[in-house]
Amino acid sequence: MAQYFSLHPDNPQPRLIKQACAILHSGGVAAIPTDSSYALVCHLDDKAAAERLRRIRQIDAKHHLTLLCSDLSELGTYAVVDNRQFRLLRAATPGPYTFILEATREVPRRVSHPSRKTIGVRVPAHAVAHALLVELGQPLLATTLILPGEVEPLNEAADIRTRLEKQVDLVVDAGPCPHQPSTVVDLSGPVPEVLRQGLGDLSVLGL
Repeated sequence: MAQYFSLHPDNPQPRLIKQACAILHSGGVAAIPTDSSYALVCHLDDKAAAERLRRIRQIDAKHHLTLLCSDLSELGTYAVVDNRQFRLLRAATPGPYTFILEATREVPRRVSHPSRKTIGVRVPAHAVAHALLVELGQPLLATTLILPGEVEPLNEAADIRTRLEKQVDLVVDAGPCPHQPSTVVDLSGPVPEVLRQGLGDLSVLGL
């Protein structure tokens, strides 16, 4: 049965943030709000939790998972970023954008793309997600909360609790999220490639 925490969307309660991070540290899978839609997240270094996350979404190893990072400096630990890429990242973060970049050796091989050695990274502009990342002290492994057979992400915590209470360990309620996933841009090639047009405005990136 999933625990259910109600957090203030702008000033999340530190006590509940600490409790949520304890659940993640102990191998939990959580549904948390972001500046786009809700996301399923788990501890980066927990193989079993990552496998549970993939089972809930029914996605295979070729589906890019994303690292939610607290800021650009943390992102740079896990992704190889050149000057051109950095300018785009700086223009769009924090915000509802996911960038595909070459993974560094800090990323466990089991969570990067098996053939391309790339990883999705983003810095969400949401107070609750940011507080969790700061308290945890490292990125969260994440995927958009779109259930199998559906095309739109879930954005209401109460609905997520009803539908996933036996599959996740925690649902964080900070009010409804936008009903759109993040915009996904592949920066691993010679020119940026938009893989998914979501909430993020491409004009911010000059695309």
